[in-house]
Amino acid sequence: MATISVQRDGATTRQHHESEATSFATGQPAGIRRHSVAVVDANIRHSQQIAEALLSFYAISSYADGTNALAALSLNPPGLILVGDKVGAQAGLRFIKALRQVSALSHTPVLFIAERADSDVINAAMAQGADAYLVKPYRRSSLIRAISTQLNASIEKKWEALPILQSTALKGTVEAFNDIADVIASGETLPFGAVSDACSPLIEAVQKNEYKGILNGVKDHDNYSYSHSMRVATLLSLFGTAAGVKGDDLLVLASGGLLHDIGKMTIPHDILNKPGRLDDSEFGIMKGHVPETVRILRSNAEVPRLVVDIAEQHHEKISGDGYPNGLKGRELNELARMAAIVDVFSALTDRRVYKPPMPSEKAIGIMTDEMGQHLDQQFLKLFKNMLLDAVSV
Repeated sequence: MATISVQRDGATTRQHHESEATSFATGQPAGIRRHSVAVVDANIRHSQQIAEALLSFYAISSYADGTNALAALSLNPPGLILVGDKVGAQAGLRFIKALRQVSALSHTPVLFIAERADSDVINAAMAQGADAYLVKPYRRSSLIRAISTQLNASIEKKWEALPILQSTALKGTVEAFNDIADVIASGETLPFGAVSDACSPLIEAVQKNEYKGILNGVKDHDNYSYSHSMRVATLLSLFGTAAGVKGDDLLVLASGGLLHDIGKMTIPHDILNKPGRLDDSEFGIMKGHVPETVRILRSNAEVPRLVVDIAEQHHEKISGDGYPNGLKGRELNELARMAAIVDVFSALTDRRVYKPPMPSEKAIGIMTDEMGQHLDQQFLKLFKNMLLDAVSV
């Protein structure tokens, strides 16, 4: 079994591997690398652009030649294969047909990238076995959404069966979260109004005690940044309600929870998902997600200061040993102190590709016994009581 220890980025780092006979997220054989995407395209520049766009979301492997791609991918099937119009000397259509004849790849989702809106080519690609397509030029959010839709088809389908409030909260927040990718890629202003609107059904679900489906609905989502942020937003809303936070401040908490880690979209996937301890260089890169998040939030003057505080201070510690500013004690905003507790709890109890979720009781024990100089213990007691009174997560 995995051994959990050592604080890392407000969460923990795994010291020993759990058996990888199956994926905790999907139950698929370990050979299916659900968090990996293979790009098969002779257009090297396009492959590089895809790798940059998916930097924090997936492990990327690229192939310009179809024969080499089939040989490699049949041995290590990825979660999804993205196929360009041209694959070496072959057309992408012929490559799709060939990969569907390889048993190990016969059911792997395929996303076809068309050079132009040619219905004959697109229809032919779908007939050969592509599951979806995009037409150049496309936005980063469209690429992420297309891949996520394929990898999360069974998960998001279950959202349809949830009560309308929970379903609306999940659909709205994942849409808003995906759109933030375009903000990062283009330097556009963060659409805070859309984020706030998406969080309103979440607040209502929490107030009506209808949030369990939301927490369960994001457990296995392949976009860990979204899954973690949505859990934080939900638990932070629940925590705020228990603490007497009301009205606009409750919406600030939910929005702050959803946005607190958006800077991680600029962090490489191999660092975000490294199963062992981060070295000093890697940890320096990881810490950079906080100022990057703050920069993105400050691109819109309408983002409430408290939302920025939550993002900027959720890795600070009561002792002053946190980052990025070494704030301590009363220098820390109360909402940010609450966010720090929820962020750590969620990170410990999240399901990851390399570890199963930690039981809530164990997580609270670690936070109480080992993080006395890190977390506000008075708020932690309230959080613990809230969990006991509300729901086992």
